Amino acid sequence: MTKSRKIFVGARVRRLREQREWSQMALAGRLSLSLSYVSQIENNQRPVTAAVLLKLAEVFGGDVAQFSEDKDQRQLAELDAALKDRTVWSGAIGPAALQRMSEHAPDLVDAFLSLYARHGRLQDEYAQTVDRFYGDLDPGTTSEAVRRMGAPLPHEEVRDHFNRQNNYLDALDVLAEDLAGSAALVPGARSGPLQRLLRQDFGVTVVEQSDGEAWLRRFDPTRKRMTIRAGLSDAQQAFQLATQYALLRHGDIIDTEIRQAAFADASTQELVRQGLSHYFAGAMLLPYADFLDAARRVRYDIELLQQQFQVSIETVCHRLSTLQRPHARGVPFYFVRLDQAGNISKRQSATSFHFARHGGACPLWHVHEAFAQPGRILTQVAEMPDGIRYFGIARTIERGGGGFRARRKLFAVGLGCELAHARELVYADHIDIDHPSDVAPIGPGCRVCPRQDCVQRAFPPAGKSIVIDSNTESLVSYRFAKD
Repeated sequence: MTKSRKIFVGARVRRLREQREWSQMALAGRLSLSLSYVSQIENNQRPVTAAVLLKLAEVFGGDVAQFSEDKDQRQLAELDAALKDRTVWSGAIGPAALQRMSEHAPDLVDAFLSLYARHGRLQDEYAQTVDRFYGDLDPGTTSEAVRRMGAPLPHEEVRDHFNRQNNYLDALDVLAEDLAGSAALVPGARSGPLQRLLRQDFGVTVVEQSDGEAWLRRFDPTRKRMTIRAGLSDAQQAFQLATQYALLRHGDIIDTEIRQAAFADASTQELVRQGLSHYFAGAMLLPYADFLDAARRVRYDIELLQQQFQVSIETVCHRLSTLQRPHARGVPFYFVRLDQAGNISKRQSATSFHFARHGGACPLWHVHEAFAQPGRILTQVAEMPDGIRYFGIARTIERGGGGFRARRKLFAVGLGCELAHARELVYADHIDIDHPSDVAPIGPGCRVCPRQDCVQRAFPPAGKSIVIDSNTESLVSYRFAKD
């Protein structure tokens, strides 16, 4: 027989009683229970029976769900997440302390969570306002006060560093290209030579293994043993092998880059170290000169490039956005990757395309539509509020898999350039570049977009006063004062 679970509801009963300004004696009378019984319930010294639970719901109004443990667990999870936010609290509070806070001071916890939500909104509002007035902040051109108040997170700092380099790192790119040539790497057969190179140069043994976890690469420097996840394609294996090779062979160059960038935070340093080693690996898979020549030859057809170099669509798009070597530049692209909720997880640009730093991307941007037509390449001519027009393509990609129960990730990737460069792309052959018939008026995101007549606007722009007229209504959700 299954043992029934004991239900303790003391904190919730006490809170509801105090809200109504009842004494314990008054509550006991309404419940037809003894005073000692009610006291034991409120102090969690006695669980409640189903009959008492129903009586509590009747006395306080509402239903039994208000006494559900699920509600407490949600509150506990929210409290734990809030106190792990390093902008709020840098210390650590154990699970037992969190549980006591939730049980004995639920009103204070609710008040704290309400304040934390307001804190998040104010942080976002501040960031949006700064973004609107200062654009993509450059540490060399904005005031020290603004930089301190809007200190970026590690991943933002790393992303901004790469963007300041125009997404091209010459030293690592040339070294990766040299490695691809000297090791005679060819698409579909890169992993074997790289494994031999690691063994020959560093005594590293490479093995394949899978234990059900989501890791891709593990390196044990003491045993000189590198484990890569079983089931990876040759290109995926080569990427992981080249990443480790960069850390072992070119660690000094990577460390110099980190020192020159003056990253003070240890987490940021490690994140940029990973980013630099990944850059090397990507450049080795797609050597600069060969890849640029192939891209021009097929007019930047990403599927043909994928087939020729036997890599993923995302890898091709990412590499296209880095082809900015002096005297041998490709089309300057922006590259973006986002999930179905509109969260941008990758963004880099060799163009002036303005990505929103905070909040979601513009809903009129065709990258969102890609999820409704998976596997298809969609095109769009779009105009930003500054009048610059862009030509872009978008497509869904899927990562993971390998079995029915294997975890999968679905993204959409977008690749675009200023409209003047679109003639070089096969995807724009059907468009009159000089006089396009269909131009989507997009923006960097609702919080910073100045467009007054957008029917898709989700929020008014930060720092703007909303104009409200109850006698007027239109498809435009928010109207705001002009500058």
